[in-house]
Amino acid sequence: MSKRKLSLSTRIFIYMIMLVVLASILIAGVTIYQYSEQSQDYHRLRLERKESQLISSINYVLKETTWEVTTENLPLIFKDKIYEIANIHNVSFNLYDLEGNLIKMSKPNFDNTAIEPPLSNEILNKLNQSVPKRFVEKIKRLGGDYRSSYIIFTDNSAKPLGVLNVPYFDDDSLNYGELKAFLIRLSYAYLIMILVAIAFAYFVSKYITKSLQTIRDKMKATRLEKRNQKIELAGASLEVSALVESYNSMIDELEDSAIKLATSEREQAWREMAKQVAHEIKNPLTPMRLSVQNFQRKFDPQDPDIHKKLDEYTKTLIQQIDTMSSIASAFSDFAKMPAQKLEFLNVVEVVELALEIFPENNIQFISKNAKIMANFDRSQLIRIITNLVKNAIQSIPNDRVPQISIQLFLDADEVVVAVKDNGSGITKAIEDKIFEPKFTTKTSGMGLGLPMVKNIIQTYNGSIDFYSKINEGSQFTVRFPKHNPDEL
Repeated sequence: MSKRKLSLSTRIFIYMIMLVVLASILIAGVTIYQYSEQSQDYHRLRLERKESQLISSINYVLKETTWEVTTENLPLIFKDKIYEIANIHNVSFNLYDLEGNLIKMSKPNFDNTAIEPPLSNEILNKLNQSVPKRFVEKIKRLGGDYRSSYIIFTDNSAKPLGVLNVPYFDDDSLNYGELKAFLIRLSYAYLIMILVAIAFAYFVSKYITKSLQTIRDKMKATRLEKRNQKIELAGASLEVSALVESYNSMIDELEDSAIKLATSEREQAWREMAKQVAHEIKNPLTPMRLSVQNFQRKFDPQDPDIHKKLDEYTKTLIQQIDTMSSIASAFSDFAKMPAQKLEFLNVVEVVELALEIFPENNIQFISKNAKIMANFDRSQLIRIITNLVKNAIQSIPNDRVPQISIQLFLDADEVVVAVKDNGSGITKAIEDKIFEPKFTTKTSGMGLGLPMVKNIIQTYNGSIDFYSKINEGSQFTVRFPKHNPDEL
């Protein structure tokens, strides 16, 4: 099962919303990353400033001390000064000798039994191998980043004396609180932006596809049998303009083709009509010619039966002339229907009158109403009934007893006449042709009966349809309003 395809406007709408959402996510991600990087830089620079301040204070103490500046004398030199430096800079730090043993802590240790472990060999190796002699160890503690920096400080002659250890805890709770508040405000802005983007995308997609919608409607309404209008779009894009030009060019070609086709069809129709008229006229001309030749050959003024023979020849000629006249009248009636002579008549009586010319034992007329009044042309109504019944009789095979029924009834404001027979039926191959002029399945006739009935019914805004089953029969149903719309 194929998936339902989305329209172009829907695709544009979805793509624009996806673009805005993706941009929002990307901006939020970049904001968080940038905030994290700034926080890391802040802590790194802050630790470096603390180290620089402590080194300056240590150098000052070493310069002013009266003790000999050696590693062994560092506990004596910084016995009290270490607390003073820690208070001045509000920072805790530790002093180690070059072997990694703890010399002095800025925080007093009241537990005399506690022994601080020396620096690990890993830290000492990294410290000695780095340039400058500095190493920062990072450890995750208490949900944050714990930094512990180690730097070798020297005396005035640049001789290494010991290791300065500065513990530092990256407290980002305040920063994370600010970041959270910022992201909340940013999410509100994104929400408003997405709502605006939805409205903007909707109108933009409609605007972009408006011209395509116009083209689609025009192409959908394009018909060969009518004059099609060209498309005129102002301010369309180059692609749409090219499409419009192609469509307008196609319309010109289609119109030319339609004119040629209509001309060809008219010429073909006139040729077919001329052939049909010539064929129908030739049929009575042949017996007329034979009659005249026979009369000329056998004419004898002394023949005692001459008047009788003359009457016979005359009747034959008159009969053939009447046939030719009826042919001409049939074509004339089909080409141009005579003017309607409307009258308020009883349809039941007119149908009964039209059925009098047919054998009563073959036809059954059914009407629940004794009187159905309608505005109609009497002669045209008789012609309709006569043609339908005659067709019904001719459709019945010779080896079958005719059973024809005519039902007349009212359906709302419509008069309905249904003519049913038990004939051979109408095959699927000719169902679409039975209302075409000059189409017939009979050996005689011109095939104008049903087309003439259809023309009459259409002038009354009525309809005619049929139902047929092979070898069981057919039913033609005629509907027309009780009141001619032209008379209301």
